[in-house]
Amino acid sequence: MDSPKKITESIRAKALELGFDVCGFARAQQVSDKAISQYSEWIADGKNDIMDYAERYQDLRNNPCTLFPGAKTVICVAMNYYPAVSQHHDAPQFSRYAYGKDYHDVIRQRLSLLNQFISDNWGVQSRICVDTAPIMEKYWAREAGIGFIGRNNLLIIPGKGSFFFLGELITPLELTPDEPCSLSCGNCNRCVEACPANALHDERSLDARRCLSCQLIERRGDLPHWIAEVAGNRIYGCDSCQFCCPHNSHATPTTIEEFRPSSEFLNLSLDDIVSMTPETFKAIFGKSAVKRAKLEGLQRNAQLLKPKKS
Repeated sequence: MDSPKKITESIRAKALELGFDVCGFARAQQVSDKAISQYSEWIADGKNDIMDYAERYQDLRNNPCTLFPGAKTVICVAMNYYPAVSQHHDAPQFSRYAYGKDYHDVIRQRLSLLNQFISDNWGVQSRICVDTAPIMEKYWAREAGIGFIGRNNLLIIPGKGSFFFLGELITPLELTPDEPCSLSCGNCNRCVEACPANALHDERSLDARRCLSCQLIERRGDLPHWIAEVAGNRIYGCDSCQFCCPHNSHATPTTIEEFRPSSEFLNLSLDDIVSMTPETFKAIFGKSAVKRAKLEGLQRNAQLLKPKKS
């Protein structure tokens, strides 16, 4: 049997081969009391707003060994999605993460291959987690040494930035853990100052009640009246806290073909979206994360951008 360190490095090498930019390892155990307390306070303060799913399965969220009995290690991966080509600045703006195919599908497919690699070589099955599972992704990425949680509430990978999707494999293999990342934003407050709706605060807590990404994507029905005052030409999500981050000066375009935006997407005008049919929506966004907002949500958001008649 290979040593835990050799197995760890074999898995890391395979993850990079599959297109992940970084791969780290953390010992599976209950998350820290501080993390539990901070999350509980965030929920108690109502800062999750309409994201009621964040309130569920707290026992599973607090301990990956409860989510996957027999867990010994959390394998964390990150994949770059920063686009080589962006929308024209006058176009209705979509968050960069939604430019290509739905990351849930892309990350899950590659994690499935990594899971199969582990199964073929060491005879165990692991639990795949991609955003939807009740696991503290950023906490574990920090524990696995991948990066640190920034004041913008995103994971920041030193030297690479924050335009990354995260994923995890919870495995019964006892692997060699990496050192947790101990870096921080220091005194930088650029994201706090750049947030158009004041959703970020010095205590590194995102208030989803004021977050444009949450409101434009997650909310069903009418939007709060204040959205029109701060949305600008955003129609799906908001990247302001990433564009201003000094760490993203190092951002380089992704090499993942599935994240490449189509010409149909890049050329979308406001009129195209306002008059879009269900068939066209499915053709352009059927395999995209944008389908979460549905056509009704996208067209509702488009009404914010329409010139007002005097």
